[in-house]
Amino acid sequence: MERRTKIIATIGPASESESTLRKIVDAGMDVARLGLAHGSLDDSIERYRRIRKVAADSGRRVGIMVDLPGPKIRAASFPEEGAALVDGSRIKIVPGYTGSNGQVVEIEYDNTLADLRPGDVLPFGDGQVAVRVDEITGDAALATVTTGGVLKGRPGMRIPSERLSLTTPTTDDLQKLDAFVDEGVDMVALSYVRSAHDVRRVGTEPHPRGPLVIAKIETRAAIDNLAGIIDASAAVMVARGDLGTECDLAELPHLQKRIIAACVAAGRPVITATQMLDSMIHTPTPTRAEASDVANAVFDGTSAVMLSGETAIGDYPVAAVATMARIADRADEEFDYDGWGERLAKLRHEADDVEAAAITDAMTLATWRAARQLDLAALVCISGSGFTVRSMARFRPPMPILGMTTSERTAQQLTLSWGVTPVRIDPEWSYEFRVNKAVTHAREQGLLRSGDLIGALAGMTGDSRSTDVLRIMRVP
Repeated sequence: MERRTKIIATIGPASESESTLRKIVDAGMDVARLGLAHGSLDDSIERYRRIRKVAADSGRRVGIMVDLPGPKIRAASFPEEGAALVDGSRIKIVPGYTGSNGQVVEIEYDNTLADLRPGDVLPFGDGQVAVRVDEITGDAALATVTTGGVLKGRPGMRIPSERLSLTTPTTDDLQKLDAFVDEGVDMVALSYVRSAHDVRRVGTEPHPRGPLVIAKIETRAAIDNLAGIIDASAAVMVARGDLGTECDLAELPHLQKRIIAACVAAGRPVITATQMLDSMIHTPTPTRAEASDVANAVFDGTSAVMLSGETAIGDYPVAAVATMARIADRADEEFDYDGWGERLAKLRHEADDVEAAAITDAMTLATWRAARQLDLAALVCISGSGFTVRSMARFRPPMPILGMTTSERTAQQLTLSWGVTPVRIDPEWSYEFRVNKAVTHAREQGLLRSGDLIGALAGMTGDSRSTDVLRIMRVP
């Protein structure tokens, strides 16, 4: 069985060269992530074009996601060697842009003091350093360091989301996104989502004409508004770093499971992210706990697992991808395919009340049951937008899913979907011709073998809004 869980790798200074990118693609990267919070827009576009070139040269289909910074509040730069914030010490927090040290932390946000309250616990970075606000004066917030550590660069600082006056997406986000839409980017991740309205404000064309919009769940407000956010989004990311600073740490694993289950039931790809193999930033092997974390995300049903600093700035970017691929591959073998499908059949997403979606929902359920009973070799799903393919993937069938589409953009966006091998086929409106051509193409590509018993799922006509035909057939 080929690996079903997809791998996202963040591309940064440690992985941006063509030679390293080739190795990362060979190691198993399915989607490349470009974080736009660091570096210039021109540098990010140059990396984007380099990834496209390497993927084309390697003959591998690699999706590309840009991750918008969002209303990220950052500290002004600390000294190059860093500055220690000592447990129990008192510091000042002030708005400013010149620089920070161990006694005065400047925050690059003019409304800092207006948005803070005494008692707020403010994490820096992914929460390695935290301070508690004791008092707010006319020109500073006085705080006590509750978790000490060394801060470097321009670490983020989290103000409680319900009080942050900045909106999502920011004007800067939209300007950066426009540049990547012109480049033809496949996916965009939206930071600091608090409601479905934030997702709708992105304003791009619906996918596949526009990029697949991924809502990052990293605030308490997003948890409270989860159902609406899932309905408004094309995919979701469980951003555990920031989410873990707004929610009780003991609650985080349960939130992860809840978010994943809700997304898969709705047919939305879902990404599990943050510190999955964090120790591999500086060591060639992960901890046992990290290996278990990746495997458990697979068992939870996640569509993809993501590497951040491990590949962006780490010492072992290729090894990190290869290690994650090996762990995910082994976990895929132990995944409870039958149990998952049975649960999903009961969990069916109730928001899909449009007739076309309801028909596709019923057809993919029937296909899963037929595939299980007949032990099909593969499922061939023919779809223009990818909706049919994603609807089928939510059942997590044990056999391969071939996502056949006439749209190159849809094929690129399907790189994020669990268990899907995206395949671009030529347009053909007749149902019989489309199915036969798709099956023949898959056989010629070595994806199917003559004599395989397969299920072919498609719309009767090329412009069908729903998936309404399932055909069980032998590959000629």
